[in-house]
Amino acid sequence: DDLPHVVEVFTKSIASGVPYHLEQRLRRFDGEYRWLDNRGVPIRDDSGLITRWYVLLTDIEDRTQALAKLQQMQSDFAHINRVSMMGELAASLAHEIKQPITGAVLSAHSTVRYLEGEAPRVKEASKSASTMVRSVTRAADIIDRVRSLYGRGTSEREVVDVNEVVREIAALLRDTAMRSSVAIHTKLDPGLRAATADRIQLQQVLMNLMLNGIEAMKGGRGDLSVASGPGEAGHLLVSVTDSGPGLPAGESERIFEAFFTTKPQGSGMGLSISRRIVEGHGGRLWASSNPGRGATFQFTLPTNPVEGSAG
Repeated sequence: DDLPHVVEVFTKSIASGVPYHLEQRLRRFDGEYRWLDNRGVPIRDDSGLITRWYVLLTDIEDRTQALAKLQQMQSDFAHINRVSMMGELAASLAHEIKQPITGAVLSAHSTVRYLEGEAPRVKEASKSASTMVRSVTRAADIIDRVRSLYGRGTSEREVVDVNEVVREIAALLRDTAMRSSVAIHTKLDPGLRAATADRIQLQQVLMNLMLNGIEAMKGGRGDLSVASGPGEAGHLLVSVTDSGPGLPAGESERIFEAFFTTKPQGSGMGLSISRRIVEGHGGRLWASSNPGRGATFQFTLPTNPVEGSAG
């Protein structure tokens, strides 16, 4: 069914020399259809003639399924919203799902930017597209397991390299930070012991804390520092420090209350959920204002008694 449209787009693009972008289905050798993101840009010689085309195909089946699940969840929420606590669940899902979807959109923009230059940076575009796929996959995971945030399910624990998770989230948010004139710095202990944790939930905590720091510094240049190291006995410590205006006076505990927010468009759920996740793992999450400017959020997690260092 997609073939006539694809041929039409290709024909017009080749005739005009204009880059194209479309989403199409492709039948695999086993008969399964998968959705692909198809982008192409012309490469010209010094005289302006097109000599070849760069084409990038990205499998977006996971994103398509995640969006379909989200639409189904929205439909379900409309039906059960009369039940107490469902409003809170809907709010938390909307807050958490926005982050990986935002990451996917930013990665998509980066992919286009890498491909649209006179000398397309295909390697960087491929990496950016891979980041987009990971983001939408994480969105699907959040939808499937959001109930575990409320302690009624069992989270999926595994041995986790916390430094690796920090690097993943830092890479994902680097473009977002740059757009806000914020530089992300990491100082990770190479000898940090591994933790037994739910990787998806740990990513959510770091995403929440780092996004909060970036948003606090919007409108002016700033630095966001993420550090890891040993904490109290049998625990590791992660800190996220920003150079923003700091915490509201006397509100270092209230900011963790559900629905408490100082942002005009905030849901007041991010920090509440983050603390619940950390405490569910046997750790602590707290915040403090820095001398001068900025705030620091710190959390601890029990280290794995068997595994060694986590790189």
